[in-house]
Amino acid sequence: MRQLLRRIAVTALIAPVAAGTVMIASPAEAAPAKPTEVALQTEVNRLVNIQRAKHGCPAVKADAKLIKAARGHSAWMARTGKFSHTGAGGSTFIKRVKAAGHTKPSSENIAWGYRTAATTVDGWMNSPGHRANILNCKSKTVGVGVAYAANGTPYYTQDFGY
Repeated sequence: MRQLLRRIAVTALIAPVAAGTVMIASPAEAAPAKPTEVALQTEVNRLVNIQRAKHGCPAVKADAKLIKAARGHSAWMARTGKFSHTGAGGSTFIKRVKAAGHTKPSSENIAWGYRTAATTVDGWMNSPGHRANILNCKSKTVGVGVAYAANGTPYYTQDFGY
């Protein structure tokens, strides 16, 4: 259980819009996704939609702007080794999502260290806050970003939008 708590954020972030400046990963910082990262991102989406269907929610559709925000945050976490909903320059997920051009952010899940999409989604589904984000039937879009740290550890960000 201790390891599970280390790997997923203890609480899911559903926050009000905060004032201030935003800094998201630049294109150089959030390099194009590698094939292994794209495969993980796609599989996370597929497994999340299976969970949503089991619980009566419509599927969420991948959104390029949310993917950009999620990849940028995962790249920042992988580069810095910081595991947090607070990102570069003190940014919140709402600031990052809006800076990427998506106007209706819903929520964010993060994880690190899981080697497969299935174990990542299982971890989120076993965490009440993350589960609530996945099963929020009002969310319509999603972006998943996976980035590997230099030591090979994967960092995941999942941003939902209305």
